[in-house]
Amino acid sequence: MSRYGDEQVLVIPRPLLDELGSFQGLQFEVDRYLPRFLHPENNFYMSRDKAEDDPSHKQIIPYAIFHHAGRFLHYVRGKKSGEQRLASKGSIGIGGHINTTDHSPEPLGRETYLRGVEREVNEELQIADGYEQRIVALLNHDDNEVGKVHLGVVHLFDLQSDRVEANEAEIAELQFLTRDALLERHDRLESWSQECVHGLDQILALAATG
Repeated sequence: MSRYGDEQVLVIPRPLLDELGSFQGLQFEVDRYLPRFLHPENNFYMSRDKAEDDPSHKQIIPYAIFHHAGRFLHYVRGKKSGEQRLASKGSIGIGGHINTTDHSPEPLGRETYLRGVEREVNEELQIADGYEQRIVALLNHDDNEVGKVHLGVVHLFDLQSDRVEANEAEIAELQFLTRDALLERHDRLESWSQECVHGLDQILALAATG
């Protein structure tokens, strides 16, 4: 039985990452990688059922961090989370897969990707006021089963207020926390959030220069 129905997700071949320079953790040279990843010749859609068990490809996952007045949005993934391998973990990242519904009528590319980011954020959160956002890093971890088949694109959303609510039951215990409070929760965070928490100073610095 299919775990994900007929869902198709955006992937790149793993050798492309190796060609450009494989890395572990955060990579802040976004312009070195992302234009190649999002070029229509370098990506395509694959059945999620297949992609989740195929480390020869990387699923492109936007990973959005939300910041307001020195605090960052934190939540706990519910037990019915779409990614069961991360259920009950703390997270500071909102995101998900880029699907076939995101690209019509345009071909695969940057606009497709950004449309997918907006869809994922709107599906999972209600943001009452305005924001600015930019891409600040890439994120890769090959040392666990989830990381082997996913590649994160880290976005920083700088919010005008902290009026944010969850749109889905799988997003529990939503609250804004300081960096120090997040560090205290380090061992309860999913691995991507652990990396981002340790890189918050550089992430904020990059966002400020953008």
